[in-house]
Amino acid sequence: MIPTRTPSKSVTGESGWLTQLLLNPRDRTVQRDLRSLSDLHRTVMRLVPDGLGDSPRSRAGVLFRLEADGTGSPVVLVQTALRPATDRLPDNYARAQVRSMEALLAALRAGLPVRYRLAGNAVRRCGPNSKAGRWKQALPLHGPEADQWWQDRAQAAGLDLRTLTSRSADAATTWHEPPTNTAATRLRVDRAVTLFEGTATVNDPVALRSALLNGIGRSKSYGCGLLSIAPAGRGD
Repeated sequence: MIPTRTPSKSVTGESGWLTQLLLNPRDRTVQRDLRSLSDLHRTVMRLVPDGLGDSPRSRAGVLFRLEADGTGSPVVLVQTALRPATDRLPDNYARAQVRSMEALLAALRAGLPVRYRLAGNAVRRCGPNSKAGRWKQALPLHGPEADQWWQDRAQAAGLDLRTLTSRSADAATTWHEPPTNTAATRLRVDRAVTLFEGTATVNDPVALRSALLNGIGRSKSYGCGLLSIAPAGRGD
């Protein structure tokens, strides 16, 4: 059984909005954001109001995933708990398309076949007596172990997996500035990301709705955890 955490209360908590951002690769802010997901996160947070107090990402229900295959303009899919203010993005940053999740959430029912996609930070934490690493150190999972990580969380999220394809994606790279008045250089942190795709059947619509709105796993501020689903055809 996967332990669950009670999510922070969102701004609306009832539905959500999906925003597709077709990034302008010539824009300097875009180029900066593609080098560091912490910078991309700050730009994405401009879609929601300021002054949300502690845990603004969680309160505003912000999740995002960078989708770039190297053949076209990169795309960022953003989910928010309230309608995004796309006019707050930098000029010439992206073309935005916004749609409500209301119809998708209303269609959820037991037995519904769906297609899914998730960029997950599949890790396990070391225990106090672990010989694999330091206590509480996050160790990335690969191959069958990563698949099992998703299978466990998919079940908790109300999905019965029918097919599963996984592959290692580009690491979620962030750059952290050193403390002022020190000689330290910027610190690079890479978080392992696995892309899971396939088909499933909904067995618990309430659990799935919660997973869609709150995300799955860790590193949500760095492009992980956004579960995307769409109804599947009979041939899927």
